[in-house]
Amino acid sequence: MVEIVKLREHSESASIAAEWFHHKWGIPKEAYIESIEECINNKKAIPQWYLVMENNTILGGLGVIENDFHNRKDLTPNICAAYVEEEYRCQGIAGKMLNFVCMDMKEKGIDTLYLVTDHTSFYERYNWKFLCMVQGDGEPDMTRMYIHKEM
Repeated sequence: MVEIVKLREHSESASIAAEWFHHKWGIPKEAYIESIEECINNKKAIPQWYLVMENNTILGGLGVIENDFHNRKDLTPNICAAYVEEEYRCQGIAGKMLNFVCMDMKEKGIDTLYLVTDHTSFYERYNWKFLCMVQGDGEPDMTRMYIHKEM
């Protein structure tokens, strides 16, 4: 059975999650550990981290952080590190994950989320709207910024 796990409620998975995100995105594991520990210990709305699990196997995951390394610091908070393992893609996992996180954030009083991506037409399927182009930190090219507002 596929389950979406809130890491704030499953601190025992913090190290495994940090290693998994590090492997997928190449960001130092320590950065993930620090952010996940803040999620677990500070009880603030941001940051938050989630895993999609089935039988102790990570199928996917994502985080919610203040800024996903771009110049528009006013567009916050941001979905980050969204990833679904290749063999589990095209099964609706990304959509379930995005919807779950949007609802969880709404319960924490946050009804607007942003994300940066190079994808076109993917996020629109899940009620995200293209907002503008933003400059990624240290990136030569502009990146697409999307917005999702929960009603």
